[in-house]
Amino acid sequence: MKSLILAAALALGANSAFAADKYVLDASHSQVLFSYSHLGFSTTYGMFSGFEGEIMFDADAPANSSVNVSMPVMSMLTGWEQRTGHFMSDDFFGAAEGDMVTFTSTGIEVTGEDTAKITGDLTMNDVTKSVVLDAKLNKSGDHPMAGKPWMGFDATTTLVRSDFGLGAFAPAVSDEVALNISIEAMKAE
Repeated sequence: MKSLILAAALALGANSAFAADKYVLDASHSQVLFSYSHLGFSTTYGMFSGFEGEIMFDADAPANSSVNVSMPVMSMLTGWEQRTGHFMSDDFFGAAEGDMVTFTSTGIEVTGEDTAKITGDLTMNDVTKSVVLDAKLNKSGDHPMAGKPWMGFDATTTLVRSDFGLGAFAPAVSDEVALNISIEAMKAE
């Protein structure tokens, strides 16, 4: 009986693994925007772009899908060279070449026809915390120029930067940072 249950579990696991299609991020159309309050006077913005990642998407059972993304810390754009330099300093990231921000999903809860909560481990500044992304599938279909399957997603979440050892100047500079994520991904060859 135990053998039968184990065989059934392995078969189900194998079917789930083969049901997902691999998509790779289109680095030229994927961004993570972040914003925070600066002394209550303004909302300041920054961005990561040109990063790598993959989505294993199971159209029949989206909860079985997964996401992995990585971006170099030093690829951050702030629109002002001095601010970028300050973020890379020991006040914040103490960034060195090769330091990465990573996100690896640990679970997906489908919440609607095209929405889900994606839980995952976010590693930033050598600290890993669980975060939840409110995600929406914008569109899925053949890309009109590339002629192959393509997907687009948006997601949002709020981080507490001090949770990642990045809390300098809080609360004058807000400890909460809003993230707006928009990605496109193409089916892997």
